[in-house]
Amino acid sequence: MGLAIGIVGLPNVGKSTLFNAITRAGALAANYPFATIEPNVGRVTVPDDRLAALSRVFTKGDRVPPIVPTFVEFVDIAGLVKGASQGEGLGNQFLANIREADAIAHVVRCFEDGNVIHVAGRVDPIDDIETINTELILADLGGLEKRLQNLQKKAKSNDKDAKEQAALAEQILAVLGQGKPARAGTYDAPIPKEFGLITTKPVIYVANVGENDLTQDNEYVQKVREYAAAEGAQVVKISAQIEGELAEMPEEDARMFLDELGVQESGLDQLVKVGYETLGLMTFITSGEKEVRAWTIRRGETAPEAAGEIHSDLQRGFIRAEVIEWEKMVEAGGWTAAKSKGWVRTEGKDYVMKDGDIMNVLHNM
Repeated sequence: MGLAIGIVGLPNVGKSTLFNAITRAGALAANYPFATIEPNVGRVTVPDDRLAALSRVFTKGDRVPPIVPTFVEFVDIAGLVKGASQGEGLGNQFLANIREADAIAHVVRCFEDGNVIHVAGRVDPIDDIETINTELILADLGGLEKRLQNLQKKAKSNDKDAKEQAALAEQILAVLGQGKPARAGTYDAPIPKEFGLITTKPVIYVANVGENDLTQDNEYVQKVREYAAAEGAQVVKISAQIEGELAEMPEEDARMFLDELGVQESGLDQLVKVGYETLGLMTFITSGEKEVRAWTIRRGETAPEAAGEIHSDLQRGFIRAEVIEWEKMVEAGGWTAAKSKGWVRTEGKDYVMKDGDIMNVLHNM
């Protein structure tokens, strides 16, 4: 399971600079609106120290098991202006691409720099947030109103499903009509994916700051945190400029640079962790002498469902699974020793996976 985060923001807030840094993909980042014409997609590995520890466990002589981490997919989505819901700027393209993301990373400018033009001529992160939120709400309103008309036509012919969906659509429209995102409402039924609503997606606000504001919040970041707290969203403070410098450094040099800045982890690491938390994701591991691999699943998934992430045949033919916590595997030093200590459990189809579980699937396929 890949995690897709759409990076959005008004022109010149640092969105493409951030994307370039965290993916090392070299997307165009020019100092004028709409420098990013087509969405850029980059995969970023999820930092996980557990994998290196397990690789050492299964190293035999000079044969080191390769590490295969899981990943986050970042999509740099073209810039947005007021009126995008009506097709202004690159609005139609923006809206189509953002619908494909699992979550939205909303980059807001929290730094002063006279050399970087702001589309509105001033720095006001809350106004920036509300500009984009308004366009997304308007886009959902327009799309859902059209869908409601079609549902009402079907409902007249005693289509039970259409009646239920029409009633749900009316509830959602009432929330959107108040200028609130669809996720802010409480409804009688889950919102169907086919409604195609953007404002149901969880949002992470990314406060882009200058180097001097990394260790202490400036007034702009404080305002963003207050705004996010009111709607239950999370904030990641990041310096796109610093991330760009880190991306060009060897790992050891990057660590030293962060230490000099007084920062414990990079903005990318923070964004990935918050993305996982926001979407309710976690990692399980398969490990042995051939490879050590991380897999992404949703919290609450069972062992057969997790097996299905490896291959659909494993889910269909699932019999049972051998499971051990990764710490126990490191302590034991391998499968044989772990089994002799009685640390490897046999789990059935109802077992709910835990973050960091190592699983070996027994199947009949």
